[in-house]
Amino acid sequence: MNDILQSANNLMSSIIEDRRHIHRNPELSFQEHETCAYIAHRLNSMNIPYSIIAHTGIVAHIGNGNRCIALRADIDALPIEEETGLDFSSTKPGIMHACGHDAHTAMLLGAASILKEQESSLNGIVKLIFQPGEEKVPGGASIMVAEGVLENPKPEVIFGQHVYPDAPCGEIQISIGPTMASADELYWTIYGKGAHAAQPHQGIDPILIASELILHLQSLVTKMRNPLLPGLLAVTSIHGGSATNIIPETVELKGTLRAFDPEWREQAIRMIQQHSEQLCLMHGARCEIKILRGYPAVHNHEGAATFAIKTAQALIGSTKVTDFEPKMWGEDFAFYGQHIPAAFWMLGVRPDGQTSMPGLHNARFTPDEKALPIGAAMMAKAAIDWLNDSH
Repeated sequence: MNDILQSANNLMSSIIEDRRHIHRNPELSFQEHETCAYIAHRLNSMNIPYSIIAHTGIVAHIGNGNRCIALRADIDALPIEEETGLDFSSTKPGIMHACGHDAHTAMLLGAASILKEQESSLNGIVKLIFQPGEEKVPGGASIMVAEGVLENPKPEVIFGQHVYPDAPCGEIQISIGPTMASADELYWTIYGKGAHAAQPHQGIDPILIASELILHLQSLVTKMRNPLLPGLLAVTSIHGGSATNIIPETVELKGTLRAFDPEWREQAIRMIQQHSEQLCLMHGARCEIKILRGYPAVHNHEGAATFAIKTAQALIGSTKVTDFEPKMWGEDFAFYGQHIPAAFWMLGVRPDGQTSMPGLHNARFTPDEKALPIGAAMMAKAAIDWLNDSH
């Protein structure tokens, strides 16, 4: 067995303890004060220097030298009522680590322990980034970058990982190039004119207009987009009206725009704005649309991703390392990749013998903890090998 993997396995009980503590005490985006304090406590116990950044984020350093590599984990939870029934379930009503950030944080703490043990032989600095607010726009990554997390020293590369319920426990999936889509939030308010439903000619029906708008918006994706470019526009919420015999004054819609190509993203945003306003105007109504810019697309740097693939193959064997099929999910890890080479991989957490399990953002999401030492070892080995290699 690889020495680093053996070290991680020796830390398994500690990694699980960290994960379960964080799981019991989840906190929403940008409110991770207890989580930040716990991470600080754990770093203190390992004699690893750190500083607090972006209010609830932490950046720590291990090693010395002119070279630097960064490892990132996100720390926030989701507004979901947990339904796992685990004895370490969330103690906070309506908040749950349903996306695995508890596992991400625990694995990076495990990697920190391994790296600290080998600090004297590290050929540079490993920067550990514990990042808040991944689940909420504008994304903790953008704030941490703005506050200088990638400076003093500037890393040559950054690696991140995410637990993945669609892959068997302990397998690693990595893609080169497009990995996750940009994600923008869309909010419409259509202002019509209220009236009695039996006298529609005296009103302007925003429900009818909203229905027509929803269908029209789909044509922007099916007919205005190059079909070779991935893209998605979904209206996911519609609210309006109060009774069977009343045409309401307003209807509110919500949705999301996803894309890999930045030019198509910008074109789609312009068309959504223009077409929404013009269609409503055609009916005598008024439309206010708010487009909340989300995360850019995650593109795995070819050199960084190729390196990560080789690292994973050396760690767990080539048969357990496969290509990741890009997803239309959003991930603010993309902000780091706008400044330095970046690679993001998936760690399988589906229990052995199961063909499926509750997915990410599900109230019953329960990753197999046997994968955690592998994730910790992968982070540590990627850092050590990168600093020992010439780039």
